[in-house]
Amino acid sequence: MKKGDRYGLHRVLEPKGVLPQPAWRIDNTMECWSNEILINVETLNIDSASFRQIKEEANGEPEAIGRIMKRIVNERGKHHNPVTGSGGMLIGTVAEIGEDLQQRIDLQPGDRIATLVSLSLTPLFIEEIQHIDQQSGQVDIRGKATLFESGLYAKVPEDLPLKVTLAVLDVCGAPAQTKKLVETGQTVVVLGASGKSGLLVLKQARDNLDAGGDRTGRLIAIDRGEEACSQLREFGWADVVLDVDASDPIAVFDAVREVTEGKLSDLTINCVNIPGTEMSSILATRDEGIIYFFSMATSFTAAALGAEGVGKDVTMLIGNGYTKGHAELALQLVRDNPELRAIYSERYGK
Repeated sequence: MKKGDRYGLHRVLEPKGVLPQPAWRIDNTMECWSNEILINVETLNIDSASFRQIKEEANGEPEAIGRIMKRIVNERGKHHNPVTGSGGMLIGTVAEIGEDLQQRIDLQPGDRIATLVSLSLTPLFIEEIQHIDQQSGQVDIRGKATLFESGLYAKVPEDLPLKVTLAVLDVCGAPAQTKKLVETGQTVVVLGASGKSGLLVLKQARDNLDAGGDRTGRLIAIDRGEEACSQLREFGWADVVLDVDASDPIAVFDAVREVTEGKLSDLTINCVNIPGTEMSSILATRDEGIIYFFSMATSFTAAALGAEGVGKDVTMLIGNGYTKGHAELALQLVRDNPELRAIYSERYGK
């Protein structure tokens, strides 16, 4: 077997000298190097911002969505959306394990795993697109992928439906980071609260705020549309549910200011899958508050310059998709909460 680099530098074709994620093009020849895992791919979970953009470009036509996805992979060797810069993750079965890894990892050929690194850095070859679920952004394919030595993965649990697991693991960094950030007594705003990551964030934030029996904190959920907001009210996790367009910063600011009596949010978590919501997060947050941008639709240039432009002294955090224990935390959150499990099963488990 060929000897490979831990971080996948051996796969980079263009430009040379960069890591696989920022690279424009990588080698997706499906030959297993000594420190790689070769995977037979079953399903791609395209990240929400990326799938939304592809769907809009394709005018919602399944065949056109498939063509765009294949074009991206053919051009780049990975599913790295050139518009959003984001990817997603996948589920598949282990086909081969490089000789350097065979004694160092807890996998065997045939094990089903979910990758916990982005498709924007994962060598991928699509042989056939078999089914596209436009609601969930999950795409069943016949194809292969490789995982580098540094790549994170999780064995797929048997107690949850496969596609529920895929959906949860796609955003598992969000509730894990939320657990680190939310403290009792805070006022917390969640933008995009009814989405895939938003629901997990909302429930984890509620658990944090209620820790030790402390009910002094307030949780404000923001989403758009009566159906989404009614469902959030039924769950009962948020103290206030606001039906506001997250891309309208003044409307968000006015709504949050009103329900907080001018105090605004201590912590704002942005889970929205559309661009142009940076200023809504900034205006909703008090001076010296914290904003966690989990959304891959975020422009960090817009956020930095926008905060400067309105004179807001806020700490802004990039939505790192990884934190220790994130996969198990998110899966356990779904196991422990019947409402979460039910809605994830309804949306993603078909």
